[in-house]
Amino acid sequence: MALVVIGGVAAGLSAAARARRTDPRLEIVVLEKGPVISYGACGLPYFVEGRVREIAELIAYTPEYFRKERNIDVRTGARVIAISHPRREVVLESGAKVAYEKLIIATGARGGMPNLPGAQLPHVFTLYTLDDAARMRRFLRERRPRSAVVVGAGYIGVEAADALRRNGLRVTILERSAHALLRDDAGLTAAVRKQLERHGVELRTGVVVTAIEPDRVAGVPCDMVVLAAGFQPNVEIAAAAGIELGPSGAIRTDDRMETNLRGVFAAGDCAEVTHLVTGRPTWIPLGTTANKAGRVAGACAAGARERFAGIVGTSIVSVFGMGFATTGFSVAQARAEGFSPAVARIEANSRPRYYQGVKTVVELVADRTTRRLVGGSVIGEDGAAGRIDVIATALQTRMRVDEFEQLDLAYSPPFTPVWDPILIAAQQLIKELVA
Repeated sequence: MALVVIGGVAAGLSAAARARRTDPRLEIVVLEKGPVISYGACGLPYFVEGRVREIAELIAYTPEYFRKERNIDVRTGARVIAISHPRREVVLESGAKVAYEKLIIATGARGGMPNLPGAQLPHVFTLYTLDDAARMRRFLRERRPRSAVVVGAGYIGVEAADALRRNGLRVTILERSAHALLRDDAGLTAAVRKQLERHGVELRTGVVVTAIEPDRVAGVPCDMVVLAAGFQPNVEIAAAAGIELGPSGAIRTDDRMETNLRGVFAAGDCAEVTHLVTGRPTWIPLGTTANKAGRVAGACAAGARERFAGIVGTSIVSVFGMGFATTGFSVAQARAEGFSPAVARIEANSRPRYYQGVKTVVELVADRTTRRLVGGSVIGEDGAAGRIDVIATALQTRMRVDEFEQLDLAYSPPFTPVWDPILIAAQQLIKELVA
């Protein structure tokens, strides 16, 4: 039996490795269109900043490693242009054909708005690949630009702005929507804007970019541009092969990560998964989801019976040292999803005041009908990741706020106060539910 995997980054290699552990006899071929595999895309902004010194530090494994240590044939520069499922083969750009019995599609996603007028100018960049990051850092060192515009206030956009500002540039972020970090949350956006402005970055929301000029974008003068918007799944070859897409435009899968074509699986940024709060399909492209869903796809393609239950959409980003973490839905998003939401937003110390505690902002959202938690956010310099993970766990286990408020959490002055901020928020949320 031959298993072919299209894509050699997070989901693809997780799938291949898990398939190998599931069936040591399996013939596995990974086809990667780019020159390298297994790199940490989330580390690209830190290379641009200079915190990561060498681009090679972002590469976890090489094709040689997978061939020698895992007995997996990884081929780089192998761009797949078509899938012929009736013939059980994929067609490469070179004209070569690779046969399969089982297929995993891990083609990822893309961004950068390539059709935007001016997007191909030499001072315009994206930040999705190692080549993107290397080109950007080279431009910073050789051309020494003084100002930049970042288009998009999602995770990549704010991280790029942070990196450029630390290189001494004057930075403006232009965002099409009214919100930052891809979340309909006025309070969170206000906090992001405040933190950016504190460090010299301007955030302008409600700005539609229609073109890039040689020296300005939407009236903002600049020496360089970073396109961090227009993210979409790479599904064209899948759709052409008769693979169904879901309501988000990504590949529809079941909980085994199998598509409507038997023996064809999909995982990572090209595929939908189930949102555990609503029970409906969603597309939230994150590396954590890609790795976990890839493992399930690999196991099932190799003959195991595993399932990927879904996600609650947990993420965190650092903006000049301040953690902005979210999970589930904001109050506006919860209402749009059909819930009757109640919300509590509090500010409390992350540690006792006498132990250099800093302020942490916690927001919790619950459904009034069921009292179940459906979302939350944490903003703070200290402990934001741990606190959002607790809230995410509560969402995944469908915990009611009354149960959440009774959680037995650790206490010690160097780490937390006796009443953790998330428990204080839960107490306040209970009051809101009674009101």
